[in-house]
Amino acid sequence: MMAFVVLAASIAALFGASVAIGDEPIAIAEIARVLLGEGDPVASFIVEEVRLPRAILAVLVGAALGTGGAIAQAVMRNPLAEPGILGINGGAALAALIVIVEIESPPARLLPLAAFAGALITAAAIYALAWNDGTSSLRIILVGLGLNALAGAGVGFISAFGDVTTVQQAQVWLAGSLYRADWETVRVLAVWLVLPVVGVLLAARELDVLTLGADAARALGQRVEPTSAAMILAMALISAAAVAAAGLIGFVGLIAPHLARRIGGRRSRHVLPLAALSGAALVLAADLVGRLALSPANLPAGIVTTLIGAPFFALLLWRRRDAV
Repeated sequence: MMAFVVLAASIAALFGASVAIGDEPIAIAEIARVLLGEGDPVASFIVEEVRLPRAILAVLVGAALGTGGAIAQAVMRNPLAEPGILGINGGAALAALIVIVEIESPPARLLPLAAFAGALITAAAIYALAWNDGTSSLRIILVGLGLNALAGAGVGFISAFGDVTTVQQAQVWLAGSLYRADWETVRVLAVWLVLPVVGVLLAARELDVLTLGADAARALGQRVEPTSAAMILAMALISAAAVAAAGLIGFVGLIAPHLARRIGGRRSRHVLPLAALSGAALVLAADLVGRLALSPANLPAGIVTTLIGAPFFALLLWRRRDAV
């Protein structure tokens, strides 16, 4: 319970800082007046139309990435698994990029659908290519890295031959930026996440059984293949929604579940919400650092999380060098 309180307090503090701090600092008292409908017009515009949707989007994206990572690590029984590293986010980004480049001003509701299709195709390909009377950590990681590189090549090809102006805008999005956050994106992401997140939380016990391995799960009466497929589908939905909303914000899905297990144990009913809260805090912090580090320029949150996550991934690989 204390872990939930600490994480919630951290998110609240980061959220307040995200709304208050910027090129035009706004006092907490003024923010309160804006929320009550009594604020200065300029402050009201900055808070209500710029910073508030951006902070809420950071929370939703971080929670989605953390939850997706927790599902991936449980289903694949691999602490190195994460939708970004495995190429699932890359597949989602490639599909969304095609829509962005080929359709002028695509509607917000179209991007999650395209991203989901890319994520699902990539997830199915990983399972198919890594399957050999079962899966192993080494095969999953290698196949995922290969598909991630393939998706990156596709992104590079489109970037090389697409319209220059559109591609430049898409590149900022691909770097994992929240600077174009608006209320429509927030609403679409929130609606998209409700069903898969609630479904996974309700199936937390099934996720725990999956972590025991296929043979043990079958012995306990679980239908392993349909359950795994349902969880992978939920992970693809959740990850694709986050990518469609904010581009590629890497390594959050790797770091957040590890933090959650460290502070809340290994039961999925604790890990899933803690991973969501940890992911929300990570993206909020990364976005805030990105806004302040090179002010007045904005450093995309995805670059900040990569600077943290790449050494973390290397450390995990080194610790598991004998296991794989």
